[in-house]
Amino acid sequence: MKNIKYLWIALFCFSACSEDFTNLTPIGDITTGNYWKSEEDAINAANGLYQHWDSDHLFGRGIMYLIAASDDFHQGRVDAAASAIRNFQANGQEGRIAQIYPLFYTVIQRANSILRYVPEMNIDVEIKNRVLGEAYFARAHAYIWLAPRFGDYRAGIPIITVENMDELRFSRPSHVMDNYRMIEQDLLKAAELLPYFTSYPSNELGRAHKDAAHAYLAKNALYWAAYESNKWADVVTYADKIINSPTGRALINTGNPNEDFASVFYVNNNFSSEYVYSTVSSKERGQILPGVMLENTGWGQYNGWGTFSPTLELYNAFEEGDARKKATLLVFGDEFTFLGNQRRYYSGNSWTGIQFNKYMHPYRFPQEIHLNPNGDYPTTDLNTPLIRFAEILLMKAEALIMQGQNGDVPLNLVRTRAGLAPKSGATLADLKQERRVELAGEYADRHLDLVRWKDAQAAYSRPATGRNHSTKTNPDSGFTVYETWPARSFNPEIHHVWPIPPNTLSVSGIAQNQGW
Repeated sequence: MKNIKYLWIALFCFSACSEDFTNLTPIGDITTGNYWKSEEDAINAANGLYQHWDSDHLFGRGIMYLIAASDDFHQGRVDAAASAIRNFQANGQEGRIAQIYPLFYTVIQRANSILRYVPEMNIDVEIKNRVLGEAYFARAHAYIWLAPRFGDYRAGIPIITVENMDELRFSRPSHVMDNYRMIEQDLLKAAELLPYFTSYPSNELGRAHKDAAHAYLAKNALYWAAYESNKWADVVTYADKIINSPTGRALINTGNPNEDFASVFYVNNNFSSEYVYSTVSSKERGQILPGVMLENTGWGQYNGWGTFSPTLELYNAFEEGDARKKATLLVFGDEFTFLGNQRRYYSGNSWTGIQFNKYMHPYRFPQEIHLNPNGDYPTTDLNTPLIRFAEILLMKAEALIMQGQNGDVPLNLVRTRAGLAPKSGATLADLKQERRVELAGEYADRHLDLVRWKDAQAAYSRPATGRNHSTKTNPDSGFTVYETWPARSFNPEIHHVWPIPPNTLSVSGIAQNQGW
């Protein structure tokens, strides 16, 4: 987090424990007896909640490997582990994803420690409430990334609270809805305790805030509605709290479609009205996602990793005249600026002949402006959006449509910003289209959308395609369309969730998801 000091040493699980959430053995000199005394202790503990967010295993790219199971993109390099994930043949111990589950439980355990000790501390009430709000938010936020990906109607994932945080073995609740209930309870408490984003000074931006809690209440209800349709009404309720927030949440829309959507992902808009919640990045310590999306070796000028390649299916999904297409994707011949110089796109590495353009703003400038001088770990100072105002509008539109109501107003705010004509009587198919093209390549998670819509089996039964250019270094080169990934077998009774890492199963005593 920018200008927020991370907690590198702390009591038991804060940094002394292993990354598995069941290891609570105290190590070192810091203990419950000499910590939890001062306001600084409480603030440092809250800072520790954010420590792993820039991890390669989480929002750096780990979670993106799960999203890359979708029809929008796949890995762009030979990678056996990534292939196993995309082909639904993973066992959970692949290095690409094995740390997602335990790292989030580390955050949960840190939040529980705060919720155990901070209420009894004699510190400023405003600071106490904020720290407790951050803990409730962080616990819920961790669960909302885990529950829909690892829990279902047969079993949720272990609910760890202050009451049972010292136990060594756990059980799974009978249904993932139990997780959604807990998430809702925690986020309601967070929303009550946290300040609005606009009340933070510039050196505290990136902390959890009231709008973020309401945003994830809406998203939690969206997932929950797959099992209980009455939750659609809650999606609208919580979305409206953000839409009507005194912080002025809104789309970036100056009436210039060719610039407005692209500018959402500019460094100077890191804390705009559109980013409801994001992971805060910096040059030296931050998110590698832009570098992950960049052309492998960056045309010999900067060390991009070329990890993911957008599919031709995504490229063709955009309507004629949609300004988001050029802002989202680069294809051969497109003009762009790289490290201060104009050039035209070509790729010797992309399997599909296409690259994500969304995260390219930091690379427009000379390297020293926005990029890590250590090109071996290509971080930038572009924040990574986790939930945007556009998604809030689309969640509300979906919820209205699913209740048999008219969702045109929120959906058309998104469409008209992109330069498209408004819809009248928008359908669920219209909503699915807007989510796909608006949120492509983001942590909104296209794969999870396809799963909850029950569209995944049909979508993945078709191969992914790309453009095979005859001369990889010529932006004007002709191409043929070819298959970049074969059709896959998706069993909706198994593959709608992911396997829990085997190491976690062995130490926690819980059962694996059925079929994995």
